[in-house]
Amino acid sequence: MRGLVIGACVVAWAGAAYAQSILPRPEAPFEGTLDRTLQGSTPQYPTPVRAPAGAPNILIVLVDDAGFGNPSTFGGPVQTPTLDRVAEEGLRYNRFHVTALCSPTRAALLSGRNHHAVGFGSIAEAHSGFPGYDAVWPRSAASVARILRDNGYSTAAIGKWHLTPDDEQGPAGPFDRWPNAMGFEYFWGFLGGEASHYDPVVVENDTILGVPTEKDFYLTTAMADRAISWLRAQRAQAPDRPFLLYFATGASHAPHHVPQEWAARYAGKFDAGWDALREQTFARQQERGVIPATARLTPRAEAFPAWIRSRPTCGSSTHGRWKSTPASRRRRITRWDASSPRSTRSASTTTRSWSTFSATTARAWRAPRPAPSTSSPR
Repeated sequence: MRGLVIGACVVAWAGAAYAQSILPRPEAPFEGTLDRTLQGSTPQYPTPVRAPAGAPNILIVLVDDAGFGNPSTFGGPVQTPTLDRVAEEGLRYNRFHVTALCSPTRAALLSGRNHHAVGFGSIAEAHSGFPGYDAVWPRSAASVARILRDNGYSTAAIGKWHLTPDDEQGPAGPFDRWPNAMGFEYFWGFLGGEASHYDPVVVENDTILGVPTEKDFYLTTAMADRAISWLRAQRAQAPDRPFLLYFATGASHAPHHVPQEWAARYAGKFDAGWDALREQTFARQQERGVIPATARLTPRAEAFPAWIRSRPTCGSSTHGRWKSTPASRRRRITRWDASSPRSTRSASTTTRSWSTFSATTARAWRAPRPAPSTSSPR
């Protein structure tokens, strides 16, 4: 699952102002009077487009690579108290369908169309020369930001973009598929699919700023600070103008950079493994009404291993290697045995799993880097 979306509210209106339903919005006709003299003429001064009365502010938060069962708001183990409070004052929706990849999910979300219709059958880095897969968002398909901007909204995108072809992300553009050209008046974040949380290459509007130099910089915190700053400026200059804020985090996509003080809060919380975790999450979701009480947990597919975590037994052939492994790395090693049920596992099967894991990992570390992609020119 490629994202968890938390939106404020989405409404529709009709018939409020001139040509609200036509995009691009045509110029309004001149309604003054023209005479042979200035004294006999009546001027009409252009006025900025205004959103209909009562148009809501809209906040879309897209959390990358976050499953439906991650946040506590939907029964997950990750505590999200602010989202919990928001949900208590509104509605929880439980049927957001994703496309299982970063770029396609964003394309569908921001366009309201099937992702193939806007060129994102795959991620931006894997574009090809075929319709629906070229990562070229057609100009005939307006994004939600373009629609709202042209109808009197302030619009901003903060964080991960991932909708610009990777060969068009340089300082010389072209910029027609960067966030500003897609309807966001302000952008601060990164264009690609992933970025370091400590030293990302930051882009502001159409300018590549480079790596931040602030002490103790952390991307998600900087995103929140930037979003708050933008909102304050909007409220100060145009307090009556509604806004669309699209806040798309780089977390929890790789690289998994978590400050130690945050990671420490969850020390030991996941030691029971994924089998127990999905059972616990499923039960909480049923208890809170997120899923029906009659639902049944899908059995784990045989292709995925069961969870087991135990050290090699003393005297086994791998015990010496385990003892020589640094403690910091021991904590990161997870071993499993997919061939036998949990109730029949023994020290011998655990030892075999550890041996297999060690050999596989060693081969992976020695594996050559894959050859660069040779996608067809567009």
